[in-house]
Amino acid sequence: MSVSPDKWGIIYNPKAGTRKVQKRWKSIKEYMDKQGVDYDYIQSEGFGSVERLAGILANNGYRTIVVVGGDGALNDAINGIMRSDAPRKADIALGIIPNGIGNDFAKYWGMDTDYKEAVKCIMHGRRRRIDVGTCQYYDGQGHVTRYFLNAINIGLGARIVKITDQCKRFWGVKYLSYLMAFISLIFERKLYRMHLKVNDEHIRGRIMTVCIGSAWGWGQLPSAVPYNGWLDVSVIHRPELRQLWPGLWMLMKGRILNNKLVRPYRTRQVKVLRARGAAVDLDGRLLPRHFPLTIGILPEAITLIIPE
Repeated sequence: MSVSPDKWGIIYNPKAGTRKVQKRWKSIKEYMDKQGVDYDYIQSEGFGSVERLAGILANNGYRTIVVVGGDGALNDAINGIMRSDAPRKADIALGIIPNGIGNDFAKYWGMDTDYKEAVKCIMHGRRRRIDVGTCQYYDGQGHVTRYFLNAINIGLGARIVKITDQCKRFWGVKYLSYLMAFISLIFERKLYRMHLKVNDEHIRGRIMTVCIGSAWGWGQLPSAVPYNGWLDVSVIHRPELRQLWPGLWMLMKGRILNNKLVRPYRTRQVKVLRARGAAVDLDGRLLPRHFPLTIGILPEAITLIIPE
């Protein structure tokens, strides 16, 4: 199949099956048509279909793949592209029209939920090669590699993702879901027995959460950049209750690395040899717990369209 290099392949990942969902897509479509965008459009059918659709677009020669969705949909799309048979994956340009509960990766680049600005960005923005993270494990049948753009959370961070998803299904409201997840965990501060290997250093002990990535990572990796070929790591031990509020303030202000309970590292590979009972998420997608995990980085493995 021959596809024009200027044609976009768009995957629309709706947040919920309501009239508002279709109304938003209609508005995006009408605006793109008005701007003269050349595109083909596919709507995801449900969980997991974005990965399959992104792979199909990549295999069929689309060099600009646009995801209308949040962090989870982006994670699915990058896995679809990286697992595809497409040549020169680094030249495939990934565009984002934020449309999810969590849009951390888009916010990192200064993008908001204004679809008009997002479309303009894809039309006129700058193209930059960025790193792609890898997570390898054995699932009992074979070796598996999953990819990520932002960060992996092990422990508390992944628990927040899990509880937020559960609350979202029940409450159906973004900020209320976050609030309920936070309240349910604020006094828990559960510790997990972990064993990590970072830069030849073995880290053992009872740890509350670990964040590994090349971008924002929910504010836990404020110094990370997704284009230097490195992974940043934050290992956070359990705070006392009186330390919780100052710690949250430092997190929101991007100063979490100044907290004495946080041990920061920079590396190209992390081995998670053990994390008993801990949940794991990649860019908001929960991962089956298959330890050990080997987490690495592929420098400049794909192109991202970002604001000028």
